[in-house]
Amino acid sequence: MPDDPFSLDGRVALITGANSGIGLTLAAAFRDAGARVAIGGRRAERNAKAATELGPSAAAITLDVCDEESVARAIAETVARFGRLDILVNNAGVSQRASVMELDRADWQRVIDTNLTGAFLCTKHAARQMRAQGGGKVINVASVYGMVAPSRGLQVAYTVAKHAVIGLTRVNAVELAPLGIQVNAVAPGWFFTEMTEELRGTEFHHAIGRRTPASRWGETRDLVGAVRFLAAAASDFVSGTVIQVDGGFLASDGTERA
Repeated sequence: MPDDPFSLDGRVALITGANSGIGLTLAAAFRDAGARVAIGGRRAERNAKAATELGPSAAAITLDVCDEESVARAIAETVARFGRLDILVNNAGVSQRASVMELDRADWQRVIDTNLTGAFLCTKHAARQMRAQGGGKVINVASVYGMVAPSRGLQVAYTVAKHAVIGLTRVNAVELAPLGIQVNAVAPGWFFTEMTEELRGTEFHHAIGRRTPASRWGETRDLVGAVRFLAAAASDFVSGTVIQVDGGFLASDGTERA
């Protein structure tokens, strides 16, 4: 183990959905810890902007996680640019608010493909590269709604996908451990991102704050510590684990405080 087990010096990471929100925050944190980072996302202009902001340690990689050819190409481009791939963060995700009786099949498929199939495809191709190198780290961004169901409903596809992402984490942890690849997940609670920013200041925002023991929503920086741990040598004997980053949300009985 290195002198600093939390250092990412010399490591190369590919982060999906990295041109904004959680992904961009993690990319900046990895850079600051010494890693070189591939910014993966569908929108080339946003990828390029993010990579420019992060500096020479970052590269923009056009990536559609739902398209296996795009995934394979992104892995190859990352290796061509930086020489290796040590860390994959499966962060790309979408949601669709609708009840089970009203959700269109196309919207169901879009959520499943992006959140679950995308993580599968990226892990499949990244693991092949990591096997050739002798090991690596895969970190899946799940959700507290991969462990419970939202009491207010309307998140059927997202909840199913995130439950499955945790299953994918565990089965891949078992399969890939002999190759020196650790697979873990983080389960964020309610965080402010582009997907949830419209809820800021609403009654729902305040209700979640009362429901969460920490009395607030998460900010993207709150995920950095857990993800950096899972990306670093400090977690070399940790695999198949889900770290809840939720301000105590899942530890509570759900009662809203005044």
